[in-house]
Amino acid sequence: MNGVDRRGVITLGATAPLWAPSAVRASVRETLHGMLVINALGGLDDPNRELTAENSKDTATPTDAPDLDARVFQDVKSSGLTAVNITLGYVSGPQDPVDYTFKSIEGWQGVLREHADALLLVRTADDILKAKAEAKVGVIFGFQNAVQVADKPERVDQFGELGVRVIQLTYNPHNPLGDGSMVAENQGLTPIGREVVERLNARRLMVDLSHSGERTCLDAIAASKAPISINHTGCRALCDLPRNKTDAELRCVAQRGGFVGIYFMPFLTAIGHPTAADVVAHIEHAVQVCGEDHVGIGTDGSVTGIDDLPAYQGALAREVAARQKAGIGAKGERADTYPFVVDLRGEGQFRRLVGLLRARGHREARIEKIMGKNFLRFARDVWG
Repeated sequence: MNGVDRRGVITLGATAPLWAPSAVRASVRETLHGMLVINALGGLDDPNRELTAENSKDTATPTDAPDLDARVFQDVKSSGLTAVNITLGYVSGPQDPVDYTFKSIEGWQGVLREHADALLLVRTADDILKAKAEAKVGVIFGFQNAVQVADKPERVDQFGELGVRVIQLTYNPHNPLGDGSMVAENQGLTPIGREVVERLNARRLMVDLSHSGERTCLDAIAASKAPISINHTGCRALCDLPRNKTDAELRCVAQRGGFVGIYFMPFLTAIGHPTAADVVAHIEHAVQVCGEDHVGIGTDGSVTGIDDLPAYQGALAREVAARQKAGIGAKGERADTYPFVVDLRGEGQFRRLVGLLRARGHREARIEKIMGKNFLRFARDVWG
């Protein structure tokens, strides 16, 4: 979902709740045994600092670059995260999309230079493995809107040269490329959208169809010569909300060799308060539809968690109201629907998910695919 900024989570520390099954409680204490953990959409930030600074925004556009603190690096290291696709550049708001995006990339490049001992820019699939080998976190530059290339598709080449590797075609509303998931007309990919997809294919960048309307998604899959991804979504068969993808969309992605990442978001259940079991249910449904070689995770959240829940609830209410006013909110967002899963949060979230999948009887090889190997395979197919 990304911002205003909807990446906050509440930390749980290293102890599972007492009501959790014993197998899950034990999994929290386990290591990931060297497993690749690749978050197809997430964040590197400390949301507590934003709350303290009252850094509430009126749009979904993130800051130019985060001011990362020691806690972020500590939590990320403890979590076992290997690589993450972050959102940079313009998403929505009053800024000039092109200027803001270039400034955002420049800001993140500065962050990577400053923290070269801990972060590594990912340009190829091998860079993910390099990050793992060097005990760093691979940072994948990604967009959650492509309006900044709508007037000049050749700008895709510029962004690619600067390190961008993932470009999502639309956010929730309509843009010149196609309809987002909240557009009732569902008119599909536009001629400009087709031109951008062709350019992305030629530049070997990922075409991400998260947030897209169903027809835009299916049109883009058909138009693309390369496999495509839906980096953060849920399954509409389990929860009929527009931010989730239909079986037809999921199946088409898999048939073309693509990737689907399941998020830890309120859209997983109709009541908007999903649990870890719901995340597992959506993963299992996606595996059933797509096959185990095409499903992973795209949490749409940070590793570091929010400490002051009451303060966050107030900020969340303001944020949801601002998103609705700006016309970028999604059906299923409310002031009481946290943008995280209540029992799958904080630096232990990946270990807990692995423990749940093991408890459900999934083979270790399948779990390794879901946690990272499937994204790595997809990245190699697209980026080389």
